[in-house]
Amino acid sequence: MTPDAIRNIVGIIGNILTFGLFVSPMPTFYKIWKSKDMEDFSPIPYLATLMNCALWVFYGMPFVHPKSLLIVTINGFGLVVEAFYIIMCFIFSKRKLRMKMLGIFLVEVAFVAIVILVVMLAFHTHELRTKFVGSLCVIFGAIMYGAPLSVMKLVIRTKSVKYMPFFLSFAGFLNGIDWTIYGFIHFDIFVVLPNGIGALLGLAQLILYGYYYRSTPKEEEEKPKAELELPTTTSSV
Repeated sequence: MTPDAIRNIVGIIGNILTFGLFVSPMPTFYKIWKSKDMEDFSPIPYLATLMNCALWVFYGMPFVHPKSLLIVTINGFGLVVEAFYIIMCFIFSKRKLRMKMLGIFLVEVAFVAIVILVVMLAFHTHELRTKFVGSLCVIFGAIMYGAPLSVMKLVIRTKSVKYMPFFLSFAGFLNGIDWTIYGFIHFDIFVVLPNGIGALLGLAQLILYGYYYRSTPKEEEEKPKAELELPTTTSSV
């Protein structure tokens, strides 16, 4: 089997894993839809994921980084899903939060538009475009992968894994491993670096889960929802 064929298989597996991470907040939004209230859930992780997906879609374009179709497909799906989540947040949130969301969204749109203009007008080779957009993807991907640190802190503080679902942590770990392998096959530092960080953080979550599983009380009082909300996904690739 050729390296390209292996890379395609790894990329397809990565698409499946990332698909699962993208749709994992669906139960939360079903509850929001039923209650017609955002309550204390934060829309910020979904806005951050939208930006991350937009940058990765642009990174995978043939005129930026050729032969990256699988990066484009999963992040294109992510754009649609995150847009749905954000619309739901906008509909069921209070006016003050809506204005905040709108402001962040407009800043993101302006930022992505500026990035596209700079890349298309200032950089005229695949190598330069890949380096510029890839560097931005690493920065935002690292931020996204760092988001679960707040949940890990909560686990340590409460000595409970009640608010860190095992399967979500395990899927995030596998996702990071898979895309890291994908990036190594035809070495791409901009894919390897953020996903390598994600795999290490996923492993740290699993170690915490194993360590604190036995000390987790069977029944606990619920914490405020804002504190318990997990980020939507780790970086898509």
